[in-house]
Amino acid sequence: MASLQLPVNSTVTHLPHFVLFPFMSKGHTIPLLHLTQLLTNRGITVTVFTTKANRPFIAQFLDRCPDASIIDLPFPSDVEGIDKDIESTDKLPSMSLFRPFVTATKLMQPYFEQALKNLSHVTCIVSDGFLSWTLASAKKFGIPRLSFYGMNNYVGAVTREVVSNRLFSGPESDDELIMVPRFPWIKVTRNDFDEPFNQRNPTGPYMDFITETVIASANSYGLITNSFYELEPLFLDVLNRESKPKAWCVGPLCLAVTESPGPPMVDRKPEWIQWLDQKLAKGCSVLYVAFGSQAEISSKQLEEISKGLEESQVNFLWVVRKCETSVYDELQERVGERGMIVREWVDQREILKHESVKGFVSHCGWNSVLESICSEVPILAWPMMAEQPLNARMVVEEIKIGLRVETCDGSVKGFVTSEGLKKMVKELMESEKGKEVRKKVKDIGEAAKVAMAEGGSSWRTLNELIDELQTVRSNSK
Repeated sequence: MASLQLPVNSTVTHLPHFVLFPFMSKGHTIPLLHLTQLLTNRGITVTVFTTKANRPFIAQFLDRCPDASIIDLPFPSDVEGIDKDIESTDKLPSMSLFRPFVTATKLMQPYFEQALKNLSHVTCIVSDGFLSWTLASAKKFGIPRLSFYGMNNYVGAVTREVVSNRLFSGPESDDELIMVPRFPWIKVTRNDFDEPFNQRNPTGPYMDFITETVIASANSYGLITNSFYELEPLFLDVLNRESKPKAWCVGPLCLAVTESPGPPMVDRKPEWIQWLDQKLAKGCSVLYVAFGSQAEISSKQLEEISKGLEESQVNFLWVVRKCETSVYDELQERVGERGMIVREWVDQREILKHESVKGFVSHCGWNSVLESICSEVPILAWPMMAEQPLNARMVVEEIKIGLRVETCDGSVKGFVTSEGLKKMVKELMESEKGKEVRKKVKDIGEAAKVAMAEGGSSWRTLNELIDELQTVRSNSK
């Protein structure tokens, strides 16, 4: 992407300086690092806050951004149940430790404010929605704060309707379809939501945490959304008309990535990319399989996935979490060169962009959905947690860029047999339905690129936001 120098408002004496503070999880961090690249491409200074253990990953990501600097803050070392060297949710032994982890981030506030005090001419703070306490810090220094949630507007609008209308106060079954009043073509079940939203009367510590983040976001200057207007215009318009603050769509942020200069060196390619190159040379299509870094999958389900991939007869690349199980080694031995199992962190966009990859079995985390759209690869949706079931509904029913795995009992979070997986893999890769969603994702992928290009909707929105924030800061001095 070409470097774009933003015209600076003539009434402002200082160039923009954005402070970005991602939550300590790769899925939350990467989009804000992409935003950093967009901002520095416009000649804006960016300071990224993180912790010592997360700094190397961020530093490597931003090595081509000379206008970006990093400040690391000490992460609390005495969080109950969490080893002192764990500073990212990706490394938590269980997501049951998420709440104590996110609560512990509040102890970083004094260090954050001390560092802010030493920064000059800060235009705004963009912090993850989970870091709600940063609003108080922003107000203390008179700096506008924008909240970043790694979600789409469809999820925000549908969840708002479900909660405000108390739609789950009545149904007995967790799988009973309920019409969403504002959007009557959308039907959801209690199983499309995690606790506390799936409760009849949502209460408890996690609800308190969510309420805290929602109130902080509502009192912030704005929301930054990793989406683009053409993907979900109705849902964005409803949110901006009926709730505060304004949501600014500036994505897909993954398209901010600057390509490496010059031709790639073969000996520097990761092993899995070399394997994909070999498949492409033989004219083979590949199915990419990944469920994110935080999904907890039972041993029994892993065995069914393994068997389903083996029996599907498709070429597959499966990226897995590091865990003690013999399933992966046994599968690799049985399928030989037809499959590859990777146990380390990968650049997912690099895989999805590869010409040989023609389908993606995904948990439907929003980053993964966007990367699939931008790479024009259709999805076989298998949601696991959080807002992923709603993302899956959007993918399959709303924008129609994918199919869905079949569960034994038809429920959203049901068990998937090897036979069920095999059937839907072949449908995605070989059937007419697969061709239809492949065509649709190509169209939407092209629209995403237009939105991010100069003059596109996301390009204009980001420029408008920067200009508005500059004016706000100059008027406050």
